Amino acid sequence: MRTFLTLFLQLFIFSLCYGQSPIAIVVHGGAGTISRDRMTPELEKAYRQKLEEALRKGYGILQSGGSSLDAVEATIQILEESPLFNAGRGAVFTDAGTNELDASIMDGKTLNAGAVAGVRRIKSPIQAARAVMERSPHVMLTGEGAEAFARSVGLEMVEPDYFKDEKRYQQYLRAKQKSGKQSLDYEEIEKHGTVGCVALDQAGNLAAGTSTGGMMMKRFGRVGDSPIIGAGTYADNAACGVSATGWGEYFIRLAVAHDIVALMKYKGMSVQEAAQTVIDKVGKLGGDGGVIALDRQGNIAMPFNTKGMYRGYVDTQGNIKVMIYDDEQ
Repeated sequence: MRTFLTLFLQLFIFSLCYGQSPIAIVVHGGAGTISRDRMTPELEKAYRQKLEEALRKGYGILQSGGSSLDAVEATIQILEESPLFNAGRGAVFTDAGTNELDASIMDGKTLNAGAVAGVRRIKSPIQAARAVMERSPHVMLTGEGAEAFARSVGLEMVEPDYFKDEKRYQQYLRAKQKSGKQSLDYEEIEKHGTVGCVALDQAGNLAAGTSTGGMMMKRFGRVGDSPIIGAGTYADNAACGVSATGWGEYFIRLAVAHDIVALMKYKGMSVQEAAQTVIDKVGKLGGDGGVIALDRQGNIAMPFNTKGMYRGYVDTQGNIKVMIYDDEQ
């Protein structure tokens, strides 16, 4: 009896010291001019349902003991398949009338990362980014080289028309007509969002990922912040995971995702304070957008400086919440 009690106490103490980490997941579907007066009840419902579907997919993976990388990839793939978001099948059009997609992913435990940019035939850019991280010696592959690599490792390929959503195409035609020129200032374009996810798994590891169709009417092979490690995506178990959305040129110039991590590591800021500080920097420089960030204790930050940001989370208590507008907390 004494031996049994001793063993029980040892196991109890072990579980307290080495038990599972809390799990949490946070997602965004882009930031921009998102206001109630521009949203029908049906469309708002569709956005909220798709964000919740993505969150539940990723959270289910975390609950079953899956890795944060698995959760991030699966969550983003749900959003890549939805024409509601500027990623995958909902990608906006370039000035030339094509769809060019970017994505990145990062492992907070190892600081390994992978990215693809300017791809037109890879069905799931986030899956390709992870393949670059795990199955190549590189961090970023672009264009035809990225597509050749994707074929070589057996990823699903599609024809470019797979990404042609009719609603997005009509937006492109209107933008083209309105501009009366080859390009259009960012300020004149209806903003639709990049997607991203950050997850914390039972092992206490963070991962972050981002996927996008880029900027409407972009030209000359333009690449934004989404596939750039340190700008649109970063994860470090020592601080937090970050995925960004917004005017990519500003996020690149300020190395937004890494700056948030650095403020936590070197100045001891909380994830909320660090994320808000960096978004304030973006605004002062003239850019707009937002970030989602998650630390190893499951604390969540989602600051943005636009009228809205499609966003949601499942916290460490299992509570799920989806938000769109700037007055939702």
